[in-house]
Amino acid sequence: MRSRGPPAAPDPRPLPVDDRELLARLGGDEEGAREAFDAVFRQWYAPLVRAADAVVRDRAVAEELVQDVMLELWRRRTGLAADGTPQAYLFRSVRNRALNHLRHRQVARRGAERAATPESREATAPAEVVSQEMDAAVRGALDALTPRCREVFELSRTHGLRYSDIAQTLGVSVKAVEAQMGRALRTMREHLAPWLPGGDAL
Repeated sequence: MRSRGPPAAPDPRPLPVDDRELLARLGGDEEGAREAFDAVFRQWYAPLVRAADAVVRDRAVAEELVQDVMLELWRRRTGLAADGTPQAYLFRSVRNRALNHLRHRQVARRGAERAATPESREATAPAEVVSQEMDAAVRGALDALTPRCREVFELSRTHGLRYSDIAQTLGVSVKAVEAQMGRALRTMREHLAPWLPGGDAL
């Protein structure tokens, strides 16, 4: 963990293992909070890095994201919901940060590709109109998906994750991922039918 985070020095006393006790200690006095944070860090750091790495496919980035989430946990320790769990908070936060990282990376890559392509600078007005209409159609199709369907679709088609990786990232079964992907593809085909040649698959 980077030096900007709270120190996680080992403590000879028994560490709390119950979620309610961990939350209570995280929001309590400084000594108890550090002890609880040390327990959470040692128990969940490695699984969180694996979960982030399954999304971003970059171990160094995954570790950086998890360290940021751990730091945020420490900063927000007094405001955590009493009926929640450190595990749920951490995995949700890591997943969100990993997905945001992918989105930002994708936007940057697309911008660089467009800037480097001569054809993009020389596109005719009709081509620009068609491109804008196509982009609008895709956005409309994505907006028609449920949040979970869209998340599964983007992880698969935009970011190239395997169904097993998506299942691990979202905390669901592979069968559930397959079902959500099937719904997403049907909805996308319906909305993009005017733009797809007959029989073309997404």
